[in-house]
Amino acid sequence: MFFTKAVVALALAVSALAMAVPRAGNATCGSSPETSTTSTTVTSDASSSDLSWLTGTQTGDATYYGTGLGACGIDNVDTDYIVAVSEHLFDNYPGYAGTNPNNNPVCNKQITANYNGNSVTVTVTDRCVACAVTDLDFSPSAFQQLASESVGRLHGMTWTWS
Repeated sequence: MFFTKAVVALALAVSALAMAVPRAGNATCGSSPETSTTSTTVTSDASSSDLSWLTGTQTGDATYYGTGLGACGIDNVDTDYIVAVSEHLFDNYPGYAGTNPNNNPVCNKQITANYNGNSVTVTVTDRCVACAVTDLDFSPSAFQQLASESVGRLHGMTWTWS
């Protein structure tokens, strides 16, 4: 009897924890299939004192994810040319008060990304919690403008604000 009650209590605790984890508006960078594991370490958060990601050409990894309701409050579909920027960039973008992500000034900004001679212009509508500062997580259609989805993660993708 004790064992049964313990299992039920554990199941309820795990269910409650799963319900508390936010899902919408947090694209998970690296959700694309790949055969090898690559980890990226960010040595420091993007902050108001380090705004190098605001100007010039940036270099990072490109991945793709299944779209939906993004952090900017926009419901996206996989055929939209949209992108999720890193949570570091999103949360520290100048003018963002940190209270309502739908009002973040980075929302609806345009980015042009390049990889191996291919390019795509996308609109920022989401936030990637697993991305390094200059990584981008694309909708499947936008990613396909750079490379086949079968490639998975693209290393050395460059991008600029449009």
